[in-house]
Amino acid sequence: MVFAPMSDLLQLPQNEGLALEIALWDSPDDQARDGALPVDLALYAELGWRWESLLDDPDAALAWDLVRSQLDHG
Repeated sequence: MVFAPMSDLLQLPQNEGLALEIALWDSPDDQARDGALPVDLALYAELGWRWESLLDDPDAALAWDLVRSQLDHG
């Protein structure tokens, strides 16, 4: 098994980084993933509502770089 420092992983080209994210997400089975991050019912409902809102109006979504910029600059 090959290990890479996080700083190297963060420098991957976007398509390679995305492929790595997908591979990591898909690596645990559903049961392990479900138990890894307990979510209470209120948060589960909020996440479901947000997901449905996104599906209803995808143009309302903000790109992460814009959100990050807004957070960084108030």
